[in-house]
Amino acid sequence: MAHIWVRSEQRAFEQRVGATPSGVSRLIEAGHKVTVEESASRAIDISLYEKTGCEIAPAHSWVEAPSDAIIFGLKELDEDGPDLIHRHIMFGHAYKGQAEGPALLARFKRGGGALYDLEYLLDENKRRVAAFGYWAGFAGAAVGVMAWLSQQKREKLGAVGVYGNKDDLINELESGCSDAYDAGAFKPNMIVIGAKGRVGSGALELARSLDIVVTEWDMAETAHSGPFPEILDHSIFVNCILASPNVPVFVPKSAVVSARKLNVIADVSCDPNSPYNPVPVYDHSTSFADPIIRVADAPSYLDVMAIDNLPSMLPVESSEDYASQLLPHLISLDDMDQGVWAGAYKFFEQHSAKI
Repeated sequence: MAHIWVRSEQRAFEQRVGATPSGVSRLIEAGHKVTVEESASRAIDISLYEKTGCEIAPAHSWVEAPSDAIIFGLKELDEDGPDLIHRHIMFGHAYKGQAEGPALLARFKRGGGALYDLEYLLDENKRRVAAFGYWAGFAGAAVGVMAWLSQQKREKLGAVGVYGNKDDLINELESGCSDAYDAGAFKPNMIVIGAKGRVGSGALELARSLDIVVTEWDMAETAHSGPFPEILDHSIFVNCILASPNVPVFVPKSAVVSARKLNVIADVSCDPNSPYNPVPVYDHSTSFADPIIRVADAPSYLDVMAIDNLPSMLPVESSEDYASQLLPHLISLDDMDQGVWAGAYKFFEQHSAKI
């Protein structure tokens, strides 16, 4: 059986975890050994892991783990770390031309370890077996509403934080909307493109929880490749479609100076550096500390939100959802030469061979 080592995350604002205490209990019942690192930021307290009977290790001690341990985290490692001797499960961000990718793969090559990228755990239909998409859409639409609320006060949205649960977030937004309507603001409307997908379903749920009228678009509505003047007739546009050669431009640069109702773009897919970016009115990602790019100022505001780790806003719900999707595959870690793990390793072999 496998030794699964759940490491502490290193990225700022990251409180998510890929294995919950109930999942750890299941892994132990299946015969695996599990070690969980302590963490000062994880949304789920270490005491709940202790109750499972797993081993507890200091934060960031995975570098000293037995060589046969499988190191499991979500986000990428620090760039200036050691050569990697272990098998690592994480979102490596190393295969799509990312600037840090070659250095990471070189560390694996020098150390003799391997990367099993969570983005490339694919089923027979080439769909991810586990994804954070729903909560990315939910949080992205929420930040879009926050940006709209700030505009009603003639302000620009400042730093946004992490919420203990989705009810806290919804209650805050409901209160903000109520104040805005009392002050004379018209209720916003929203359009979600990619509404039939995981990401889009989360955005729709957020809109419905606030009683915001939402237009649902997917492939059929965008098949004619544009232009799409209907988007400009909505207060908030939530983009849930990844950039690719087949995706048309939804909001062209000319829209910035056009007559429009559109005031907020929540670009959940967040591909500003892609030549196929369907929202080419901005050129860099945003963050929790600085969530908005103001593309046009008063009287016709246009703000863009492009945070690339949105599910971190709701770390408990997103962790529980993702971990439940991934758990059946973690249970199968005793045989990494089969199934989704073998497929992920092939991607690693192909890309590391180029280093």
